[in-house]
This record gives sequence, structure tokens and C-alpha cells, in this order.
Amino acid sequence: NLMQQGHRNLLLNLESVPYIDSAGLGGIVHVYSTVKRKGGTLKLVNLTKRITDLLTITKLLTVFETFDSEADAVSSFNS
Repeated sequence: NLMQQGHRNLLLNLESVPYIDSAGLGGIVHVYSTVKRKGGTLKLVNLTKRITDLLTITKLLTVFETFDSEADAVSSFNS
């Protein structure tokens, strides 16, 4: 577990993920909640249009920080 290893800032790269069902979305929300509770941050990277639309419909796009590239997401941890 990354959190047990001391990692607090996590990126989830969704570039190769064409679709997320309700179980997958629930898993991402669970990880987000766990990371936040332990003082960390979860950021989503390379969302497809379909996933962006899903997050918009579920109003989760306002919860997650999203980025178009890993480099942008990584640099955002330092700002």
C-alpha cells in the first residue's frame, strides 16, 4: 500500500481506461477519501472524454483535481 509506505500525494493516470463503471467510480472515491483523511492528495491525469463526462454528470469533477499530463500534475504538488 502506497500510503503505508509514506506516500501521500498520488496520481491516477486514466489514459488507458476507456470506461469506468459504478464500482470503479466508487473505488476511486474510496481511495480519494482515504488519501485525504491521511493528509494526502489524489489527482487524476489523462481523463478520456467519456470519463470527464461521467465525472461531470456525477458532480465529481468539482471534487477531483484533474490534469492533462503527469508533468502538470506533479508540478502542482509543489505549488
